[in-house]
Amino acid sequence: MAPAPSVGWAFFPLDEQLGLLSSGVTPRAEELLVRLGTWMSFDHARELLSDLLGVQVSRATARRATLWAGEAALAVCEAQTERLKQEAPPVPLGAHKQAMSADGAFVPLVGGVWAEVKTLVLGEVTRNQQGEICTQHLSAFSRLCDVEHFEQATLLETHRRGLEKAAQVCAVQDGAEWLPGLVDHHRADAVRILDFAHAAEHLGEVAQAAREAGSELGDDWLSTQLHELKHQGPSQVLADVRALVARHPEVKGLRDQLAYLEKREAQMQYPTFLAASWPIGSGSVESANKVMVEARLKGAGMHWQRHNVNPMLVLRNAVGNRRWQETWNASWTRRRALGATQQHQRSQQRLMSACWTLAAVTMRLQRMGCPPAPARATTTASAPGEKATPRPGSGYSWRKPFLRRPPSSSIGPGGFSAKK
Repeated sequence: MAPAPSVGWAFFPLDEQLGLLSSGVTPRAEELLVRLGTWMSFDHARELLSDLLGVQVSRATARRATLWAGEAALAVCEAQTERLKQEAPPVPLGAHKQAMSADGAFVPLVGGVWAEVKTLVLGEVTRNQQGEICTQHLSAFSRLCDVEHFEQATLLETHRRGLEKAAQVCAVQDGAEWLPGLVDHHRADAVRILDFAHAAEHLGEVAQAAREAGSELGDDWLSTQLHELKHQGPSQVLADVRALVARHPEVKGLRDQLAYLEKREAQMQYPTFLAASWPIGSGSVESANKVMVEARLKGAGMHWQRHNVNPMLVLRNAVGNRRWQETWNASWTRRRALGATQQHQRSQQRLMSACWTLAAVTMRLQRMGCPPAPARATTTASAPGEKATPRPGSGYSWRKPFLRRPPSSSIGPGGFSAKK
C-alpha cells in the first residue's frame, strides 16, 4: 500500500482558543518549561517538567520553546530601545546616588570560538545596617555584541533605572580600554574608580617581578602597600614602585605595571572615594558574570550558536532582575501576534491557490464544452508572372485529375462548356 501524501501545514482553531504555540502544551506548562530551560540544561528542564506536571516533551521541544521565547523578548527589547532613541521620553525618577559597573565574560561558541559577553550592572549606593558602604537593588544587562552596539543597547536599562537623572553617579570597574567610552556615553560626569581588587592584583605582579629580578622584599610588602593605597592614596605607593623600576630598569614587566598604575592614578584616590561614601569594588558585575552568564552558557560541553546567545541572555536577565513576569508577558504577546500574522498569510496563500485552481478548472471545462472552431482556408499567393490556378467547379472530377479543365471563359452556368 502506497504511503499517504503529506497534507501540509494547517491551523487548528482550538489551538488559538487554548493558547497553544510552538511547544504544543498549555501556556502555563510552556512558561514553566521556558523558565526551567533558562536556569538549567534543556535535558534537565524537560525531566523536571515531567516530574512537576506530568507533561512529557522532547529535548528539542524544550530548546525550541526556550529560544523562541527569548527571541521574542529580545525583539521587544530592541523595539523599545529604538523607540527611546526616536521619541526621547521623559526619564523616570531613580535613586539619588547610583553606581555602574561593567565587565566582560567569555562563552564558548560552536566551532571552538570564544566570544565576550558584556554586562552592565546598575545599583543604588547606600549603607547597610552595620554602616558599611554597599550597592543594593542591583540590575544587570548582558549582550553579545561589539562596544558600539552595547552602548546603544544599554540605554534601555539606564533609562529604566533613571541613571540620567541621578544626582551622583560613580563608575567602578577594571582598566579595560572599552569601559571609559561606555561611561562617557551614559554619564560623562561620573566619578571614575578603579576596582581596588584590580589595583591590588597589579601591585602583586609588581612584587613578583621585583623578587624575580633580585630584590629582597618582605613578606608584608604587598599588604603594607595595599593599606597605604586604601587609607593614604597612591602617591607613596607609586613612589615605591618607581624606586623598584629604577633599581631594575631592564625588567619590562615592572615598567609596564608602573605605566598602568600611573595612567590610573586619578582613579585610585580611595581615601577620597570612601569619604564620599562611594564603593571601591566591582564585585557586583563580577558576580553577575558568574551567575547570569557563565552559570548557564558556560557549562561542561556547551557550545552555542552565536544567534542563540542573546535570546538566552534576555531570559537570564529577566530571572536575575526579578522581571520574569513582565518579560514573559511581552514575549507571549509578541509571539501570539506573530502567530496570527503567519496564520493570516497562510490563509491568503491558500485562498490564492484555491482561486488559481478554480480558474484553471473553469477554463478546462469551457474548452471541453465548446465545439472546435472551423479551420480557416489558406490561400497561397502566386509568384509574379504565374497564372493562378482556378478553384475547381462543380464539373471538375477528382476521380480524373489528369483531365484538363476547359478555359474559364468557356464554362457556362452549371459547369458546362459553351460551344460556338
